Amino acid sequence: MESKKLSAGEVKSKAIHRYARITPQKARRVAKLIVGKDAATATVMLKFMPYRGAKLVGKILKSAMANAEQKNAAEPEKMKLINVLVDQGPMMKRMIPRAMGRANIIKKKTSHITVVLSE
Repeated sequence: MESKKLSAGEVKSKAIHRYARITPQKARRVAKLIVGKDAATATVMLKFMPYRGAKLVGKILKSAMANAEQKNAAEPEKMKLINVLVDQGPMMKRMIPRAMGRANIIKKKTSHITVVLSE
């Protein structure tokens, strides 16, 4: 995923979903496929992807488009996805009992997903 530098006059819009209950690796698999596409195309692509992460990223993309519409920045469907960041959030740790009084730790990972749109 490459990020493009914005010039001073360029308008951008972003949306962030923090603590999403999906592993960063699974969310990045979807994010890599839509970077550089325009918002309308990315929305259609995400709608027909078989991955669970596609639904989450699709919601965040719609939120970023709504933010652009609120700011009267530009036509939201024509904006491009210049960056989709997926960072790891905190892990929830759970214990599962095992034999002979032992326990295994189950790590439930979370993600912080950021979608940035620009003209």
